[in-house]
Order: sequence, then structure tokens, then C-alpha cells
Amino acid sequence: MQRERITDHVFVFRSDLYAQATAGVVKTAAGTVMIDTLLYPEESLRIGGFVESVLDSKVTHVINTHFHADHSTGTCFFPEAQVIAHRKCRELLNSRGRESLRALQESSPEFASVKLVLPNIVFEDRMGLRVGDTTFTLWSSPGHSPDSIVCLVDEASVLFASDTVLPIPYFVDGEFDDLKRSLSQLRCLTFENIVQGHGDIVLRGEAKEKLDGDLQYLERLDRAVAEAVAEGIDDLDSLISAEDCGISHVLLNGLVRQLHVQNLQSAAERYRRRRDDR
Repeated sequence: MQRERITDHVFVFRSDLYAQATAGVVKTAAGTVMIDTLLYPEESLRIGGFVESVLDSKVTHVINTHFHADHSTGTCFFPEAQVIAHRKCRELLNSRGRESLRALQESSPEFASVKLVLPNIVFEDRMGLRVGDTTFTLWSSPGHSPDSIVCLVDEASVLFASDTVLPIPYFVDGEFDDLKRSLSQLRCLTFENIVQGHGDIVLRGEAKEKLDGDLQYLERLDRAVAEAVAEGIDDLDSLISAEDCGISHVLLNGLVRQLHVQNLQSAAERYRRRRDDR
């Protein structure tokens, strides 16, 4: 697991075990806020050890940015923490999250100790949180999933964007139009850093270019898929590459190629449904 320090009190951890997933910790005068956990218990437990031994603090709050297992599985290892999420995240954890955990435990003994934890503080559109000397602003940013949120550490101007911002925009478990709106809203704001849900931190000088590139990717993919479906072309995978849409396929150790193909399939299904409904 990789660790990066953004400020004296803001740290990002990047998984070595699953798709470079990220989690963050923010030390405050009244405890430490953890933004997402990681999929494998050993990595979430190591983050907890860092908070206690290096920061001399305790995790008082865990923010679940969405229900997907690679960002929420480790919540149970911080039993004293308040758990915060969108209302839809609680609902999805209680349904699909239970199914996902059951499958993980059946396939791997590493997850035997994991217990599903439902958020005890939920919100709809926007929420402010003050912990010690630090302010956190959370707001809904659907698109990657219906329950996705982002979290701004106000004083540090660091945005934990989770899977709203990725090396490649990914909307298969959400809605294309929602993701486009969420990214457009972020494009109008300024941050010192953006922590992506997977992969490298986006620096201030790169943020607008990154968000512009994400929006261009969505527009190019949407246009290409619409034309292909209209012409009755089914083999989209070979017709429209990630590079055609402005995204390098080598990011995330090549996982981008797979995610792009899934985006193509999801977008094509959306256009076929529209066509069939006419």
C-alpha cells in the first residue's frame, strides 16, 4: 500500500491489492476522519494502525462515498466511529452490499472477519461536518453510482472525489447523464488537489485539464456509440477505442481498457432501449 501526504494533516493511501483504490485520513484537533476504506482487511487495518501509532489519534468518523465494496468493506474495523453517507448508500449497502459481502466471504477466507456496517448519519443533497478545527463539505455527485458523494476538506482545499473522478469516467453502475452533470459541476470549482477514487492524485494545475478531458471522453464516447447503434454496428469494442475517446489504455495497469469496453456496452444498451421505445 502506498501512502502520500498532501498536507501535514491530510494523507492518501493507495491499494497495492485492488485497482489502486484510494482512501484518505484527515487528522483534526478532535480525532481523525477517514474518507473511504479499502477492499482488503489488511490494508484498512494498516491505515488504522497508522492513525494510532503515527498520528497519535483515533478514527472518529468514517465517510462512505458510495456502497461499492472496494470503498466500504473496511468500515467495520473502526467500530467507535460515526459512519456518514448518502441516504441511498445506506439503502444499497443493506441490499446489494450484503450480497456482495456474502460473495466475498464465500470466495475468500480473508473476508471472514468483515461485518457490514450501515451508516448512522445520512443526508440527501449536501451536508457540512465540523470536527475539531476542520470543516468537511459533502455533497451528492451521482453518475458512477446513484449514491456517490464527494467530500471537500475546506481548509486544505482538497477534494476527495472518490469514483466521480477516475482515470477513466465509469458509469456502468450509474447514469451517463448524471456523471456528466457531476463532472461539469466540479469543473466550475477550484481545488488544490483532487483525490481520485483510484489512481494518482490530481494536482491543482492539472485539475481543470483533467475534468475537461473526462467530459470530452464522455462526449466522444456518446457520439460514437450513438452513430454505431444507428448504423446497426454491434462490434463496438474494436470500433471505438479508449484512445479514440482521449483516454490512455495503460492507466490503472491496463484496467482502463476493460472499463472502457464496459462503458461502451452500457452506452449502447441505453441507445438501443431508446430506439426500441420509439
